Amino acid sequence: MIGSGGREHAICWALSKTSVEPVELFCAPGNAGIAQVAECVPIQVDDLSALVDYAEQSNFDLTMIGPEAPLAAGIVDEFESRGLRIVGPNKAAARLESSKAFAKDFMTRHSIPTARYRVANSIQEAKRILQSGEFGDDLASVVVKADGLAAGKGVFVARDLAAALDAVRELESGAVGAEAAKKIVIEEALTGPEVSVLLFSDGKDHRLMPPARDHKRIGEGDTGPNTGGMGTITDASLIDDRTLNRIVKEIVKPSLQGCRDEGFPFCGILFIGLMLTPDGPRVLEYNVRFGDPETQAILVRLKSDLVEIFQAMVESRLGETNIEWSDDSSACVVMAGKGYPAKAEAGAQIFGLNSAGSDDAVIFHAATLRNPQGDWLTAGGRVLGVTATGPTLEVALSRSYEAIGDIHWDGMQYRRDIGRTEATDAAEAR
Repeated sequence: MIGSGGREHAICWALSKTSVEPVELFCAPGNAGIAQVAECVPIQVDDLSALVDYAEQSNFDLTMIGPEAPLAAGIVDEFESRGLRIVGPNKAAARLESSKAFAKDFMTRHSIPTARYRVANSIQEAKRILQSGEFGDDLASVVVKADGLAAGKGVFVARDLAAALDAVRELESGAVGAEAAKKIVIEEALTGPEVSVLLFSDGKDHRLMPPARDHKRIGEGDTGPNTGGMGTITDASLIDDRTLNRIVKEIVKPSLQGCRDEGFPFCGILFIGLMLTPDGPRVLEYNVRFGDPETQAILVRLKSDLVEIFQAMVESRLGETNIEWSDDSSACVVMAGKGYPAKAEAGAQIFGLNSAGSDDAVIFHAATLRNPQGDWLTAGGRVLGVTATGPTLEVALSRSYEAIGDIHWDGMQYRRDIGRTEATDAAEAR
């Protein structure tokens, strides 16, 4: 396993439950929580040559990639060039996430429904597009995006021209990285509930995961700046069967066919972020890996063996594989450190962690470490993902928040409204 966050902890946790014997798990670089289920190796995710050498020398049967950066850098190509088995898309396919401009043009080429957009090749061009009136004279709502990878923080929804220009200036400042903002995508803002559809693909066939909904903003009521994700839910109420069938027909299948047609069959995890607009589902973005914290809420519902699923993917036999999910709902509530999402403070001692959690709640570590005395300490922005299942979404949420009540550190923050609207709506529907 390559990565060090809550997503990687959830994947390692699911892999550790395999019935395939014997299995040894290693994670590079991992974190203190991952160390409970896998041996952590001090190799960073951007050190591709060291990772490939280590995998080859260790004679690993399979490697899984968590974060997007090594995929964008071509780690899959490097592994496959040495005959090593790895789960993930190659560099060409990873452009669906590493370049928003490429992804938007890809959608246009394959008639995949998405928002109207323009690509600016410079800060000056972005300002000209915004001031031209092309997206409306008053720019009632427009989205400004850095083209490249920005850890989920390069997207700005502007309600007027002044806010849109402020977003461009923030990208110009290098706040999300100069490389990410070399190009800027400007698009109309869509309205409706957001939902994420993730799937396994072996280049020929695919299998869907339970749809999820993320809560990006730091503050309750969806206020404040965007984050990497403050919580996520899965529940049957997120997408009805008719809409899901439409998504598969109009978006999933054309996306995978488009990859094949353009010479990069997609093998790995495809994450499709969607807006359910009054005119039908529209694609907001592609990710080419498991989401974080979507993974936590999804994998706690997996009944099938994840090791066997990954094996089927790399052996191009996913079409013969039946994947089972529990009928439960699930919720993951993220606990973050003081100062997140700007500059998070690290080193705070975490209390109550050893007693938190239960058979119905799992604590996934995103950024923790242990000192020589064995104390748990914070080590980043998003620290823990407290995840639970239940027969209803309300029960799953209650279990997550009950486990959170056992945990404390100075300056910790979390949202108390994750999934609450959906839970209320689902209860009223029943």
